[in-house]
Amino acid sequence: MRSKIAALTCALVLTGCGSQGDAAAPASLPPSPARASAAPGATTPAPAGASPSAPPSASPTPAAALPSPGNPDGKATVPAEAKAASTRKPDRVIGTGTPAGCTSAAVVKAVAAGGVITFDCGSAPVTITMKATAKVRNDHGDVVLDGGGRVTLNGAGKRRILYQNTCDQAQRFTTSHCQDQPTPRLTVQNLTFKNGNSTGETTEGGGGGAIFVRGGRLKVVNSRFTGNRCDGTGPDLGGAAIRVLSQSQNRPVYVVHSTFTGGVCANGGALSSIGVSWSVLNSVFTGNKAIGRGANPARGGTPGGGSGGAIYADGNTFTVSLAGTVVRDNRANEGGGAIFFVSNDRTGTLTLKSSSLKRNRSAGFETAGHPGIFFLGAKLN
Repeated sequence: MRSKIAALTCALVLTGCGSQGDAAAPASLPPSPARASAAPGATTPAPAGASPSAPPSASPTPAAALPSPGNPDGKATVPAEAKAASTRKPDRVIGTGTPAGCTSAAVVKAVAAGGVITFDCGSAPVTITMKATAKVRNDHGDVVLDGGGRVTLNGAGKRRILYQNTCDQAQRFTTSHCQDQPTPRLTVQNLTFKNGNSTGETTEGGGGGAIFVRGGRLKVVNSRFTGNRCDGTGPDLGGAAIRVLSQSQNRPVYVVHSTFTGGVCANGGALSSIGVSWSVLNSVFTGNKAIGRGANPARGGTPGGGSGGAIYADGNTFTVSLAGTVVRDNRANEGGGAIFFVSNDRTGTLTLKSSSLKRNRSAGFETAGHPGIFFLGAKLN
């Protein structure tokens, strides 16, 4: 997966070369005008609140909240399985009507117990400063965490916020085929994830400043990710907001009407994955950075990384699809200021529909004719 980026002359065409292996950094390409296509119309987003950092546990914040997440002009059709989960009959409710009961400990306990989880922290937005990472147990089916548009989970720059790993025996190891386990099915919706930080985490290669997932399924709806971080160097480490390794039957991770801003990591300033498909609908990526140096595999004398200012996708057979989505003002020290996409066996496809890519700086390299994108695969639509 870390084969060298050599023979780039034919690899830069949209159909790929059919050769095996990952990419090594080609010579820098000059900046090109931004690629953009309008995404008219609008969907009806669910509101998502956010608030400044608060003292430990939870505290009320002013009623004014950040705007609703996602692209208000995105009109991509959202399939039924990608829509928000029903919370009409929650299994667990965090809080009893005031911020006092909305604590880190309550979140950790509820996530470990599983089921449909909602919050009752009062009418004003609250920030819950996490004192520990909430971990999903592998013997659960559906785990839904719904903030009702008023809850921010804050990692305080000290820790990852949410973790699921079907290959982690400490989370009730349940199968010998952990890499393709259909459950748990984790849904996060109507939440803000702020200041998560997985720096120094080494399990499964690290990454995932706000959320790390391996196995089962993940869905993100109407949520905001801001100021999350992971390690600043490493050739295949990434996902300041979300890192995903393997999903059941290679079903896609759905990201719907969500916003990613200010994420910083070696690769993938917002999203990062290996061998995972993504369907990103009506979302926004702005101001995210891939700050590593040396690409993948790392050039001699460098620590590696620096690709995929917003999105880093690597592996063999997988797809990435963006529809109704804005990717703007992201940056990569190496390749793909917006998107880094490498399908090692050249079978993967990248599809952009009714989406806008603007001012995404690739300081090292990108695919000719596609500003902000580095692509090696079967087809770029």
